[in-house]
Amino acid sequence: MAPDLSSHVHAATDAAPKPPSKPKQDEIDPAIDDVEAAGGAEGDGDGVNYAARAQWLRAAVLGANDGLVTVASLMIGVGAVNQARGAMLVAGLAGLVSGACSMAIGEFVSVYAQYDIEVAQIERERDGGDGDDGKKDNLPSPTMAAGASALAFAAGAALPLLAGGFVRTWAGRVAAVCVASSAGLAGFGVLGAYLGGASVVRSGARVLVGGWLAMATTYGVLRLFGMQSA
Repeated sequence: MAPDLSSHVHAATDAAPKPPSKPKQDEIDPAIDDVEAAGGAEGDGDGVNYAARAQWLRAAVLGANDGLVTVASLMIGVGAVNQARGAMLVAGLAGLVSGACSMAIGEFVSVYAQYDIEVAQIERERDGGDGDDGKKDNLPSPTMAAGASALAFAAGAALPLLAGGFVRTWAGRVAAVCVASSAGLAGFGVLGAYLGGASVVRSGARVLVGGWLAMATTYGVLRLFGMQSA
């Protein structure tokens, strides 16, 4: 082959585009890991916005827990000074009704105060030219908050009331209330932790111990009061 022809062939070969080389595995993995991490943080179940649940979760768990502890403590406390079945039943029913009303009113007033503050802020921003009337659609509803708190309290209070209110013997009533309340407290603690993304064991233990302390304190105080009044 002529020298000039050979040089032309080599030049054409060198000028031809080369196929893209296959990237190495260690060059791919970091990029894939970054994409998967970003996608997992937004799309899968681990990307739940737990902060958005905070308001309704707090109201629901707090209401149910308060209802259970209040009625259970009332029934056990009344049972410490009066062993009649009717007395414990009436005490539990009174605690359910009064507590649900109290929770509803308290939540209504609290949320309405927040509502007024946010409306005033929106009005100030609108007068300054920066307001957005659409913000009012996202304001909390005092009526819904009150209803949810009342229902949550009643649901929690119904557990010890139905478990021990109709048992004939005094010891059986107290035992039924304690067992049902313990199971309910642990369940509410675990449920709240699961929905909120917190530690299930710590939350369940904290709620359970707190409920035991409330019931034991109520029983002890009323037992002491009954002994002194006798």
